[in-house]
Amino acid sequence: RQSEACQRIAKVKGIGPKTATAVVAAIGKGTEFKNGRHFAAWLGLVPRQHSSGDRQVLMNMTKKGDRHLRTLFIHGAPAVVRVATNNNDGHMNQWVNQLKERRGFNKTTVAVANKNARII
Repeated sequence: RQSEACQRIAKVKGIGPKTATAVVAAIGKGTEFKNGRHFAAWLGLVPRQHSSGDRQVLMNMTKKGDRHLRTLFIHGAPAVVRVATNNNDGHMNQWVNQLKERRGFNKTTVAVANKNARII
């Protein structure tokens, strides 16, 4: 909690001190990841892909990587979705509300968890 890196990570909506501490403990400075997308893929928060020829099919989460850390990200995301429902100002809240209308609450929750992982 007292680490500067933990405090910086905990400023992201949907990420608390427990998740921030777990992220710092698991990845340190995160230099082994090229960008946020690689970190999200390492956590298993990206869609599984089955492609053949010109056909591309995106399925459910890959569920690879650190199960505990992925669970922490997914458990923090519903708070962001619920707050965005009541408050429509800000780019993130508008994005969450539009996605929730199209895809539903649970898929929006995983999408927010993925976005939080990419932000870190």
